[in-house]
Amino acid sequence: MVSKRKTGYKCRIAGVLLLLLASIAALIAVAVIQDTWRSDRYTLEYGIVIDSGSSRSNVYLYEWPGEKENETGVVTQILNCRVAGAGISEMKVDPEKDAKSWQGFRDCMVNVTKAIPPEKHKTTPLFLGATAGMRLLHEKDEQRSNEILASLRDYLSSLPFTFHNASIITGEEEGLYGWITVNYLMGNFLEKNIWNTYVHPDGKETVGSMDLGGASTQIAFAVPDELKGPDYMHVKLYGYPYNVYTHSFLCYGKNEAEKRVLDKIVQESSNPSYIINPCFAEGHNHTMNASAIYDTECTKKPKNYNPDQQLFMVGGGDSKGCERVVKSIFDFKTCSSSQCSFNGVEQPPVTGDFMAYAGYFFIARALGLEGSSDFDQFNASVEQFCHTNWTVLRAEKTWISDRYLRTYCFAAHYVFALLADGYKFNKDTWKNINFQKEVQKTSIGWSLGYMLKMSNMIPSEVKEIPPMTDPVFAGLIFLFSALTIITVVLIFIILIRTCY
Repeated sequence: MVSKRKTGYKCRIAGVLLLLLASIAALIAVAVIQDTWRSDRYTLEYGIVIDSGSSRSNVYLYEWPGEKENETGVVTQILNCRVAGAGISEMKVDPEKDAKSWQGFRDCMVNVTKAIPPEKHKTTPLFLGATAGMRLLHEKDEQRSNEILASLRDYLSSLPFTFHNASIITGEEEGLYGWITVNYLMGNFLEKNIWNTYVHPDGKETVGSMDLGGASTQIAFAVPDELKGPDYMHVKLYGYPYNVYTHSFLCYGKNEAEKRVLDKIVQESSNPSYIINPCFAEGHNHTMNASAIYDTECTKKPKNYNPDQQLFMVGGGDSKGCERVVKSIFDFKTCSSSQCSFNGVEQPPVTGDFMAYAGYFFIARALGLEGSSDFDQFNASVEQFCHTNWTVLRAEKTWISDRYLRTYCFAAHYVFALLADGYKFNKDTWKNINFQKEVQKTSIGWSLGYMLKMSNMIPSEVKEIPPMTDPVFAGLIFLFSALTIITVVLIFIILIRTCY
């Protein structure tokens, strides 16, 4: 009888002890799991870049997942708002025009603000980069340039975003960021594999970038690491380094180059009231003030300059004459290096594929040659365009306004001279040029490349997600704590009863 009681007692004490140990183990396991099995959840990040060019400003809104790839964001453009009015370099002259520009900025920023979740406003970085128009103004009137940027900083600082700066970027930076944009959009830096994860593309070559703006033009392409100099910039993207040749030619954008050509035509004419312009189509006449040519740092004002003097230009429709005048604004001979583009600027040979965008695209489209073409085909199209009568041109190119249509003979010759004689594209390499406006429905320009580079320095917001919600965790802790206390009490009761 006593033996049976001892056996029963031992079984009860063993069972309760086992339950106690299980409760303690479960309590510890729940606490450890909740503390160590946490996962990180990244929120979407946003960034705003304002591209203030010579003729207009554009506001771009970008987003990227907070979880970056080798410290660089996978950035997507989600909004592009064109600011109404002229470029910012025209500010502080005409109050009426200024009011239109400021209203344009406000309208765009309202659209941007609505597109960003309210909780993200304070952490969204905002940048403004001014390009060649402001570079020229800074040379001409530094005080007005500084006043314009100060006004923009005051306005942008008042917005509900993290404003970083409004500044004039260098031409080399503009070229580099454009190169980054082109190659990013074409998938040359990053691609998804079959497991839907991002990897560096194996064997893919980068593409050169050529941008034609209103006041400057840029070329950029990757070169071997051993090439060094002021026009070579190193950049690291998605964990991989690149050595990029990039050069910007101020005063060689389409608008400023045209003013230099018009200056040559005016200087060659003896009668300002009847100037034969070989770059205007036959049958087209146009009157302009002298200020339209000389109110810039890119052309030298003639003696006895009168900004209000009217210049009457008559279309000559002379393609060869236009070609001659266009080439006269370049210096193709001076070179102290093994190879130069023009004006004595060193440039390594162009190799591989190139994307030509912005002004290049619109000129190629006017010739009916967007996309790829060959050297002779492009040259022949320029000749045909320049020999076409004005009336016929207007009938054929109805989507181009007269304001731009009259410039396209000059522009076509200019692009051909710049690419063939300047950058040294020939019959073999010309076919590697692709004239495009956008890639994957995204605008090509420096702003996306700038945002990609800046995403390296923008911290991501991370939320730690525990494996159990707080109520579940609290409930389990309470359950196993209570079970532990109960088993301790049961052991105490069993031990007390053995004393009687």
